[in-house]
Amino acid sequence: MLSGTSSFVRVSLSERVKLVPSLSSSGPFFNPVNGVRFCKRNGGCGVVAKASKDTMNQPISNIAFEPFEEVKKELLVIPTELHASLARQKYTHQSEAALNTQINVEYNVSYVYHAMYAYFDRDNVALKGLAKFFKDASMEERHHAEMMMEYQNKRGGKVQLQSMLMPFSEFDHAEKGDALYAMELALSLERLNNEKLLNLHSLANENNDAQFVDFLESQFLFDQVEDIKKISEYVAQLRRVGKGHGVWHFDQMLLNGGVAA
Repeated sequence: MLSGTSSFVRVSLSERVKLVPSLSSSGPFFNPVNGVRFCKRNGGCGVVAKASKDTMNQPISNIAFEPFEEVKKELLVIPTELHASLARQKYTHQSEAALNTQINVEYNVSYVYHAMYAYFDRDNVALKGLAKFFKDASMEERHHAEMMMEYQNKRGGKVQLQSMLMPFSEFDHAEKGDALYAMELALSLERLNNEKLLNLHSLANENNDAQFVDFLESQFLFDQVEDIKKISEYVAQLRRVGKGHGVWHFDQMLLNGGVAA
């Protein structure tokens, strides 16, 4: 329909041209080159393009339409099954299974640390600093497992908890003593856990899962290296002090938050 010096052209979605407009400071959906301005009509059912007489003989280009055509393929892949996740996107079953395995690793390490806490808290051992250290370590590993469970649910996976083996209950060692033996065991656990996390990180990279990679890097890998460094220093210090009175001073240091007795 022509009106005065302007013309209105109705363009249907079926005749959609896949060209994106370049936005300018003149306002949204306005192309200053060919003088085309667009507006929504009838709640997104169509697009109206307005052209002046000067541009009537020029082809209308750089037209952007409603995005609903673009999401059609996404609508087709949204699951309709009752128990299927609606949030899952580009999250492989391999990653889901591997994360469940890592959750089990975190819980097992927490379980061992809890057993160490119980040992050093005994009345005939009475190393309260070491007991506190291993109790805090146990809670930290459990927190890591819960963070992974939350992420599993966030990505649309299913958490499957696995069985755990009973840890040792005695940590005394004839040559090293209980404090050094337990701390060396803790260092071995942290190094093993770090290796498992790195394998999980490699799997996420192989699957081109940038979100999974970011989760592991930002929440675990840096802190894991810090923990390994800290426990390595504790092992070195306990090797220096031996099994006698120096262990008590080391224990007091842990109990007082790193301040030597």
